[in-house]
Amino acid sequence: MQAYNERLSVPTSWWWLAAGSGLVGAIMLLPVGPAAAGVAFVVAAALAAWMLSSYGSARLRVTEAHLEAGRARLPLAALGDATALDREAARALRMEDADPRAFMLLRSYVPTAVRVDVTDPDDPTPYLYLSTRNPARLAEVLDALRRRDAHRT
Repeated sequence: MQAYNERLSVPTSWWWLAAGSGLVGAIMLLPVGPAAAGVAFVVAAALAAWMLSSYGSARLRVTEAHLEAGRARLPLAALGDATALDREAARALRMEDADPRAFMLLRSYVPTAVRVDVTDPDDPTPYLYLSTRNPARLAEVLDALRRRDAHRT
């Protein structure tokens, strides 16, 4: 069962970059001929779209036993408190208050985040910084599952 699932996809306005890349490619090869310009448009736009899609494919998932943040997968038992961060608190934690040992799933186009403390003594990572469009909900889900697991033991 998934308790939380979010894809950190790029904003819709960024897709104009793919079209613009195709246009630049077409303009560069227009002197060669219209067929070359058409091929350049398709190739450049497809490459830019692939890059945007890849960058925006990062996911946050919380299951009954794990937190998946991008490529990282941690058991919930290794996690502590989850704190929802508004725009200003998130900015401070990724700038002047950042710990270089922290794991950051950072997307510049998502201004809010969640800080999740790591309680595993064998893990040198002090906390996770997770960009999310819904920080209160993610923190609530993580804390609820952690409380549930604490009552089971």
